[in-house]
This record gives sequence, C-alpha cells and structure tokens, in this order.
Amino acid sequence: MRSRFTETILISLGGGICTVVGCLIGGDTKFYHSLLMPALFKLYDPETAHSFFLKYLRSSFSVIPLSTWLYKDPERLSTTVFGLHFSNPIGLAAGCDKDGIAINGFHRIGFAFVEVGTVTRQSQPGNPKPRVFRLLQERCIINRMGFPGVGSSGVKRNIANSIKTTQNSKIIGINLGKNKVTELDAATEYSLLLKEMSTTKPDYLVINVSSPNTPGLRDLQQVTELSKIVNKVNSERLNLWGIKGPPLLIKLSPDLSEEQRIELAKYVTDKSNRIDGLILTNTTLQRPPTVNQCIESKEQGGLSGEPLNELSTYIIRDMYKLTNGTIPIIGVGGVSSGIDAYTKIRAGASLIQIYTSLIYGGPPVVTQIKTELNNLLKNDGFSNVHEAVGADFRMRK
Repeated sequence: MRSRFTETILISLGGGICTVVGCLIGGDTKFYHSLLMPALFKLYDPETAHSFFLKYLRSSFSVIPLSTWLYKDPERLSTTVFGLHFSNPIGLAAGCDKDGIAINGFHRIGFAFVEVGTVTRQSQPGNPKPRVFRLLQERCIINRMGFPGVGSSGVKRNIANSIKTTQNSKIIGINLGKNKVTELDAATEYSLLLKEMSTTKPDYLVINVSSPNTPGLRDLQQVTELSKIVNKVNSERLNLWGIKGPPLLIKLSPDLSEEQRIELAKYVTDKSNRIDGLILTNTTLQRPPTVNQCIESKEQGGLSGEPLNELSTYIIRDMYKLTNGTIPIIGVGGVSSGIDAYTKIRAGASLIQIYTSLIYGGPPVVTQIKTELNNLLKNDGFSNVHEAVGADFRMRK
C-alpha cells in the first residue's frame, strides 16, 4: 500500500514538473501570465526580479520559448524607418536594459530593436530604494529610479561584448540622459555623452528630456532649452559622422500641455533643426481613477503599463496630426497586445516599444503581439506596416 502511494506521488510530481517545463519551453502565454510571473512577484521585489531576468537573458544557457524559436517574422511586419530596416516593428523601450547587459537575449526573444539606457556620463546610484512598485491589479508599474547605471564607459564595454558574441547585425539605439548631479550645462553634457557613446556605432540616438524622476529634466522640453541641447548635439553629430550620422530622436512626456505640443511640433518639423523622429511617450505623473484605488498609487514616480495606453495613444495621434505625419514616431506606453500596437500604428506610430507588458507577460508576449498585429494588418487589407501608419488620420480626411 505504501509503495503504491509513493509511486502515485512520484508520478504526480513528475507529471507536474513535465507540465511546467513543457509550458516554460513551449512559451504558453497563459502559463507565463497566470502562474510563472505571479510566482516570481511573490518571491522577489521588483528590482531583484528584474536583475534576475536580465542575468537570465544574458546567459547563453537561457531557455527561449519554443514558440519564439519557431516564429519567423512575416514579411508583412517588416518596415523601413529612419533608413533602417526592421524585421518587425516591435522594440524594447529604454529603461529595461539600462546598462546594455542583455542585448542579445532581448533580440533572441523576438525584438527587432533594443534601446539601451538611459545612459549617463557618470555612473550613479539613482534614487533611494524602494523605488519600483507593482500595481498588480492594474498591470502597471510606478518607478522613481532616477537613471541608475554604470555610466557611459561601462555601457560601452557591455555593448562591445554584445556585438562580439552575435553574428547578425541587430538594431541598437542609445538613450541619452543627464546626471542628477553635474557641473555642466545640459547642452554640454548631452553633447559630451554623445561623443563618448559614438564608439558603439549606435543605429539611432535618443535625447531623453522627459523622465519625471530627475529634478529639472522635464523643464528641458521647453523649446528654448531643448534647442540649446539639439544644436550642440547636432554639431557634435556632424563632427563625428558628417551628414550621414545616426538618426536623432527626442523622447517626450505624455503630460505636456496642448500649447507645449503645438510649439514642439513646430520646432521638430523645422528641417534646419535636424530632428529625425519622436518617441511618444515616457511615463506619466497622472493617476487614472482605477489606479487611484491602489495603495501604491500614492508613491511618487512615473506610471507605465496598461493605464498609460489611452493617454500615450492620444499624444501620438495629436503629434502625428500637428506634424502632418512628417516626423516618424516610435509609440510606447501601455502596449500589451497586438490591438494596442495596431491602434498606435493607425494613430501615427511607425514603430512600437514595450517594457511593462514584458514584466507581466514574460518573453512570450513579444511573439504574441507580433502574431496578433500581423493578423490585424492582414484582416484590414494592409500588405505592410507602413501602409497602416496614420490610417485613422487619413480616414478622417
């Protein structure tokens, strides 16, 4: 009797382990969404879990879901933006791999491009902990990180190591930020940082003036201040690469007023300013009504995730209209499904970035979004992503 009982227990455990391993390797989205990620949330605080995830992806022994390995980006998802060819429009937003330690791992799970950073000239610890808070019910995050990182020299080493260990040419963007404590004016600091990071041969560059977690940074979105930074960065860009330098993008806040957006639209569409694109949007200081019901909503910092989706899409649509669709937009903020990505594309985004949905859904969410997006494009008769960009705006005309 006892041996039968033991045998039953062992068979049950073995079956359970096989099921878990099968779901893990197979990339079952429900398994990651409902079981694995919630289990990690209970075991680890947000920063510890994130550090573990980065180290896992960096490892050459990391298990990539079979559904990801087998998935091949359909031709319909390929697109060309900024003169760069993307196998699909889904990229990793800045903030996830701040120091560029897992670039190859993120490409392996299906991202067409990875934006490293935010990078600062000097290493800095960021704001005091705890500084990252999960709002599980609303599937969002509040963070007040404050650009912690190893600084430009460390990031350069990490990117160099990534390039050495990959055989394929992958698109890497560099998000540039300002140290919290510095004796330099903002324009000088950004231009010096650009010069230091130029050896990584970035595919595109981003001036980040929209994080809410570095005092005074968002004030640099004012055209009078932004123009000083852009002028000096462009001067350095010209010295380093000539007229064929990497595209320069500006990352903006979703909390800009209508007046600010109108002024910025005029500025970025002036070709003499040599701005090649916008990233819309960063995190928000606003707290939607549903989020206000959570205790964690009282924490200071920027909110990302599903509650940001509607606001970021509104900003994308508005800026696309204000710029007459002449400036390519990377849409980011609350994208967790193919329909979220598709809505932003129809609103005017040429490319899409995700971060928070990766935290809640794990690696399979990338393939899930791409699969759903491809089906939506196909069902609406679009032969490629570019045809769908700004489609809502054209319909209204």
